[in-house]
Amino acid sequence: MPAFQRILLKLSGEALAGGAPFGIDAGRVKGLAREIADVAAAGVQVGMVVGGGNIFRGVAAAAQKMDRVTADHMGMLATVINSLALSDALEQMGIPTRVMSAIEMHQVAEPYIRRRAIHHLEKGRIVIFAAGTSNPYFSTDTAATLRALEIKADIIAKATRVDGVYDKDPLKFPEAVRYPEITYLEVLAQALGVMDATSIAMCRDNKLPIIVFNLNTTGNIMRMSMGEPVGTVIH
Repeated sequence: MPAFQRILLKLSGEALAGGAPFGIDAGRVKGLAREIADVAAAGVQVGMVVGGGNIFRGVAAAAQKMDRVTADHMGMLATVINSLALSDALEQMGIPTRVMSAIEMHQVAEPYIRRRAIHHLEKGRIVIFAAGTSNPYFSTDTAATLRALEIKADIIAKATRVDGVYDKDPLKFPEAVRYPEITYLEVLAQALGVMDATSIAMCRDNKLPIIVFNLNTTGNIMRMSMGEPVGTVIH
């Protein structure tokens, strides 16, 4: 029995690259699509936001003297490419999807309209929200939080390379301690860097819980959806 009726799944762009430093790994995308399809088949309404870091990262480009607004717009377009890749993989498995873009591009995606997005979810379609918020200076974490609040998701599921929130980076510090649960204020006060501060503050102000879990463990998306104790809950 699913623990949540409606979730917002946040994936990094790097998750689609597999083991490669950049680009889209077709096998990895297909594997992710299969896990997400199983969750949808279990009756969970799934909205998704995927980053664009496997193609272009606006913040990094801005650090290299490119105009930040231009760089962020390029990053938003990268998320559209990733969203289309995931949509195609899901559709090939017989799962109906809709890509909804915050930047209008009618030939490739629907424009984002909140009521229409909710209608798609209620009809059992997976909705992939592309192009961030359409505004520069906002990360895809913030876009995920905004969309989750707008569609009244029960939780944000943040998929990462590690199995939760630690007091320091466990990939660099083997002695790092994992929190089974933690408050929004503790995440902000300790600058744990799970999601950017804007998105954490938005979740805190609107009492939207976040679960941070390891995407690289096969089956974790389903386990999270069923309410099994994977990762860290921020509430």
